[in-house]
Amino acid sequence: MDLITILNRCHHFRGFVYHHARFTPDHKSIEISVRPRQGSASHCSRCHQPAPGYDQLTGRRFEFIPFWGFFVFFLYTMRRVDCRRCHAIVVEEVPWGDGKRTLTKVYMLFLARWARHLSWKETALAFHTSWDKVFDAVEHVVTWGLEHRSLGQIDAIGVDEIQYAKGHKYLTLVYQIDLSVTRLLWVGKERTIESFQGFFTAMGKQVIANICFVCSDMWEPYLKLIRQNCSEALHILDRFHIVANMNKALDQVRAEETGRMKREGRAPVLKKSRWLLLRHSENLGAEQHFRLRDLLRYNLKTVRAYLLKEAFQQLWDYNSPAWAGKFLDECRQTMRSRIEPMKKIARSLRNHRELILNYFRAQKLLSSGVVEGLNNKAKVTMRKSYGFRTYRALELALYHTLASCQNRN
Repeated sequence: MDLITILNRCHHFRGFVYHHARFTPDHKSIEISVRPRQGSASHCSRCHQPAPGYDQLTGRRFEFIPFWGFFVFFLYTMRRVDCRRCHAIVVEEVPWGDGKRTLTKVYMLFLARWARHLSWKETALAFHTSWDKVFDAVEHVVTWGLEHRSLGQIDAIGVDEIQYAKGHKYLTLVYQIDLSVTRLLWVGKERTIESFQGFFTAMGKQVIANICFVCSDMWEPYLKLIRQNCSEALHILDRFHIVANMNKALDQVRAEETGRMKREGRAPVLKKSRWLLLRHSENLGAEQHFRLRDLLRYNLKTVRAYLLKEAFQQLWDYNSPAWAGKFLDECRQTMRSRIEPMKKIARSLRNHRELILNYFRAQKLLSSGVVEGLNNKAKVTMRKSYGFRTYRALELALYHTLASCQNRN
């Protein structure tokens, strides 16, 4: 069984035939000549309809999937057609190629599949090709996927940002976080109002109108745009960012008090206590529990801030929005102490009270925990980048990795 027979069985193109296969003089590559089937019509590459021939161009090489360590190329003499519909003379459309790309569609799909498991650099090295060709392959697959994806019914979305480069450069990411399906919906450059507005424009009014739940952090531009575009949706404030903000306030109190005690020449009792105070108590080891117990005996602002933070964690144990609201109000009053960072947290809880309680109105089924998990996958993608030096490359990598539907169950 020869190579042309195998290709006709697994990779046949209507209107074209494999004419001849031969080794190159250096015996490192296989060249396969392709010609039009006699009597078959050529197709316009713009409207994709049959059109009469005009003339022929020089031959082109299209790179195919390697066979047994040999590079494989299709050789084909492109034709131009005189398309009456487009009123133009254009190059014909060939079923194995995409525009001016030198890779065949099947080879681009092959490289793109491997690029989901390996970094792009490792994919290029494994198949003796270049990083740029892997980029072209992923771009082709992602572009086709975005053009043909079915959004369907989107019940819940989560929005967050991640830093992708030094100098406070951020990406705005919007995910679908339905109870059964999660996926990346949209990537926006920078963390701006204009960037996030691009998501609502891209999705369209009909899709946006059907969204029932939105999870986000407390950044005011997010809150404003969500109010404007998803006024009927239940907006759930990100539980994880609330806890993170409280930890930041506690850490600020600890750092300030540590510096003051050092200047006053007092014993450094808070030295190396940062993670001791920030971690959940159930995640501490036996020795750390003893250290924390000894630390809590001191009458310090840091200790009082820590006790406030730990008391606040009880909020997430409630199921009733009414009881959660009562507890939240009590915590807010308690935090109005002389500790300025905790007073700032109390003001934030007052300003966002209803959005926090929406977590309980949604029966605690939705939170940005899913978003944080997807963000971690996005960060892994960036760590494996090995060459994502442009926003476009990073955007393609994120869509390629996270945009396909994933079952949460």
